[in-house]
Amino acid sequence: MADTIDALLRDAAHRHATKDAVVEPGTRLTYRELDIQTLELAAAFLDAGINKGCRVGLLMPNGVQWARIAFALTRVGAVLVPLSTLFTPPELSAALRTAAVQHLIAVDEFRGRRYLDDLPPAGDLPALRTVHRTAALPAEGGGAAHRVADVLARTVRPADPLAILFTSGSSGAPKGVRHSHGNAIDAVRSGLAARRVDADTRLYLPMPFFWVGGFAGGLMSALVAGATLVTEAVPEPDSTLRLLTAEGVTLFRGWPDQADALARHRDQAGAAPADLSALKPGSLEALLPEGERSRPGSRARLFGMTESFGPYCGYPADTDMPESAWGSCGKPFDGMTVRVVDPDTGTPVSTGEAGMIQIRGPHVMQGICRRSREEVFTADRYYPTGDLGHLDADKFLFFDGRADDMFKVSGATVYPSEVERALRGLTGVRAAFVTNVAGPAGERVGAAVVCDAPTTVADLRAAARAVLSPFKVPTVWALLDDEDAVPRGATGKVDAARLRAMLLLR
Repeated sequence: MADTIDALLRDAAHRHATKDAVVEPGTRLTYRELDIQTLELAAAFLDAGINKGCRVGLLMPNGVQWARIAFALTRVGAVLVPLSTLFTPPELSAALRTAAVQHLIAVDEFRGRRYLDDLPPAGDLPALRTVHRTAALPAEGGGAAHRVADVLARTVRPADPLAILFTSGSSGAPKGVRHSHGNAIDAVRSGLAARRVDADTRLYLPMPFFWVGGFAGGLMSALVAGATLVTEAVPEPDSTLRLLTAEGVTLFRGWPDQADALARHRDQAGAAPADLSALKPGSLEALLPEGERSRPGSRARLFGMTESFGPYCGYPADTDMPESAWGSCGKPFDGMTVRVVDPDTGTPVSTGEAGMIQIRGPHVMQGICRRSREEVFTADRYYPTGDLGHLDADKFLFFDGRADDMFKVSGATVYPSEVERALRGLTGVRAAFVTNVAGPAGERVGAAVVCDAPTTVADLRAAARAVLSPFKVPTVWALLDDEDAVPRGATGKVDAARLRAMLLLR
């Protein structure tokens, strides 16, 4: 079984030679072309002094060229360091230092940002040797370099480092997470069936390739499955709808709010005509016909993180779970062991009891930049995720929030995700977002709620009392007309600090 990027590319070129591998508006690359062009580009990198083991930063938007560069580097054993196009100059410098990037490949400009103009002096980035502009990259290396690239690619082993990915956490400095070829590819392979990605899939995923959602869930998933990935540098409602229609996309994955926004735009007067009939169940449901949508909570929410190279827990995306598991994230994938422990003592808790989620298995990262193994893993090699959850008797995993999100009200612990689930179950509530809000007597429960029908805070509070313990019932409310009013960070995640500030004004 292919377990390096080079082996995957050679195998895909043999099995799916003329099939589209990566498509963007105006450009497409078949698997045969991807195999040939990445080896030619790898030879050019060797000529430029980028060899096996070199850490190479890649800073550019989604597209065919991103895929071509990333696979050219990794097939000959260079270590890819995807860099966010959203980084500010200080954030970019910090990432380059954290990963000790030796070679940087970057666009001149994207969405008004000129990244290379703001790089610090060479002395502030002691590991950095060369900077290459994507527009000036050669298409291929010399004949001798091509032969060396071909031989070198075959020496890469599953245990060799593949990439350093930066987390997109909502608080704290991003971490540089190290993955090998073997652990990353196996992690992707373990989740393909749950995501419903196979060789016949035409996948659209708007997540940036520089995050694990885009790199693992998009590029790597397509390569491992032999599927076609459809992408674009700057998703906009009209252009995205045209692209989905033109390319006959069968699977739309990503953040649910992206699909919600796209569906709302599609239904507006004057929107570009769109034919999304090729979409299959397993796609984000806002874009599916009414009759193909599941009942709330019946489908698993794929659950994972950068440290596990994407989802490590799920259930077939087009299949209802047993009713007892509704609202869960599904079950751990093959190869992943999940346990729940007391956050303070590290002792495993009883079935159904909430605690800290820890994971162990061959799909988990190799480590984190600038941290020792002892700092990252427990003595028995589990990784403490910082997520809270519980396992039921059938081993379905329920997510109960982040350890740094839980808070206490009058000495009792409140999990925001538990309150959110309860509020979403109330009649007329479409979405709910919960956090702690400071008050004169201590922490209070605050909720921003989006409703489908007119209602009042008094009505919502009364309904919430029927399903929540008194201390969990929100005392600070914001009734919103639309989810777009919820403050979010650059990753699309809810910005808890801004949500608290918004609630304090109510």
